[in-house]
Formats: sequence, C-alpha cells, structure tokens
Amino acid sequence: MITILGPTASGKTSLAAALAYRLHQQGQEAEILSGDSRQVYRGMTIGTGKDLDDYVVEGYRVPYHLIDICEPGTKYNLFQYQQDFLVAYEQIQGRGAQPILCGGTGLYIESVLKGYQLSPVPQNQALRDELEGRPLDELTAMLISLKRQTGSNMHNQTDVDTAQRAIRAIEIETYNLEHPTERRHFPAIPYIIIGVGIDRESRREKITRRLRQRLDEGMADEIRMLLDRGVAPDDLMYYGLEYKYVTEYVIGQTTYDEMFSRLQIAIHRFAKRQMTWFRGMERRGFTIHWVDALLPMEQKVQFAMQLMREKNS
Repeated sequence: MITILGPTASGKTSLAAALAYRLHQQGQEAEILSGDSRQVYRGMTIGTGKDLDDYVVEGYRVPYHLIDICEPGTKYNLFQYQQDFLVAYEQIQGRGAQPILCGGTGLYIESVLKGYQLSPVPQNQALRDELEGRPLDELTAMLISLKRQTGSNMHNQTDVDTAQRAIRAIEIETYNLEHPTERRHFPAIPYIIIGVGIDRESRREKITRRLRQRLDEGMADEIRMLLDRGVAPDDLMYYGLEYKYVTEYVIGQTTYDEMFSRLQIAIHRFAKRQMTWFRGMERRGFTIHWVDALLPMEQKVQFAMQLMREKNS
C-alpha cells in the first residue's frame, strides 16, 4: 500500500490523486483511502478540507473511500476507523487495484500500518460527569499520566485540542487500565510511506491563504446549515479547529476578526503537532521518504513511481 502523509496544506491529496491517475494511464487502477479523522462526516466539507475536486485529474475521477461515511454530531473513533478501513482495503484488493492511503491524522495512519490491536471502549458517563468543566490543560495532564500507566502511544495530541476529545481519550485509557481485554487481530499490511514536506514559512503562508479561501467559500454558512439541521454547537466544537472557532463566531461568542486570528494560530500549531507525530513515527521505526511539497507535481509523481519500482524489484 502506498501511504502519502503530510501536514495540513502540504498538497498530499493532490499528489495521491495525481499518482492514482498516472497508474490509471499505465493500466493499473488505484483507489484512495482517506486517513483523516474528520472527513468521515457528511456535510462537513469546507471546514475539513475535503477538496473533492482534487480527486478529478484530467477529467478522470479517482475513486476514494472513508469520506462522508457518518453523520455530523456523532463521535467516530479509531476502532471504527480500523473496521471501515479494513473493509475498504480488502474490497480494493479484491478488485486488483492499488490502494493509496492519504491523510494527515497520524494516529489513524499509524494504527493501520502498525496494526494496532484495538477493542471497543464504551462510554463511562460517571467519568464524563466527573471531568465535565475541567480545563483542557488539566485534562491533558491526566491523559499523559494515564498513558504512562498503560504504556500507550495511541492517542494523537493533534486530536486532543478540545476538552471533549481529551475526555474521550481519558475514557479510553481508563477503560484499558481497568479492563485488560483480548485485543482483536489486525492483519499486517505491506507499505511504502511518502511524506510531503513543506518548510515552515511556506506552510504558514499556504495555511493563511487557504483559510481565507475557505471562509470566502462559505465555511460559516456550512456551520449554520449544520446547526439548522439540529447538530448542537458543543457537538460541532468537539471536532476542533475550524468547527470550534467558526461555530463560536456563528453563535456570537466571538467577532470575525477574533475568530480568524485565533483559528489561524490554532491551525499553525496543529500543523506543527502533525509534523511532531510524523517525526515520532520515524523514531518508532517507520521509514518515511520525504518529498518537497513545492516541487512540480510531475517530479513528485516520478518520485513516488520510482519508490514503487524499487519496492517491486
């Protein structure tokens, strides 16, 4: 399986689609599996950066999976992702196509490449009630302490940017500490990892430009539509980043300028944490072949094709 990862605004989806199209031209069909924890939600399109137009190359629509598969307001999790990934992956293999995993959620990507052996964790309402209202920094400290006790590296800090997400992570670690269970089998998957790297200043410039573009395209209207459909503000804010800050603006808690400034800072920090996770993957034994995001697309595709040839030789 080809895996293409990188921080937000690095252009990884465009590269994955261009690679899939090149393989299609050569008679080898390819399909993309999303490795993004928020693109699973229907109706959350602009804020999660689905950029579905990126999947159309020269008029050819590249097949994709694990996007728009559940309703907004629900709490999708890593266990569900592994289940859904495996179904899609096996279907792609059954068609004789080349699977390409592409995304920026390091935890999701690592969970399928490393084959995390997970079990479902039920909600603990008593624990949630106890933790309700505690500040994020206190919850984060609790999570770190629990992870030391369980020996877990299975919670990505990029996904713990709201109190609700931190509480869910604590809930999972507490359950695993108190209920050692037999974990389900996840098959080993052979892979090549390509990392799309981008220097800090270029990344910051692309993030700011893309944020303005998404706001101009109607990100606030998308959130108003979700609220009108009955999704609670707190449920939207649970998803973090755009959905946290733009929801606060839409419901009148902040001004537009305050929202833009705080969201821009949050996305920059998010991208930095993504890179920290990917560097951590390298320390944990993953080989990531890095390619410069600013190279022409043709050169990036050639880089990927060469890696595939070397792997198959």
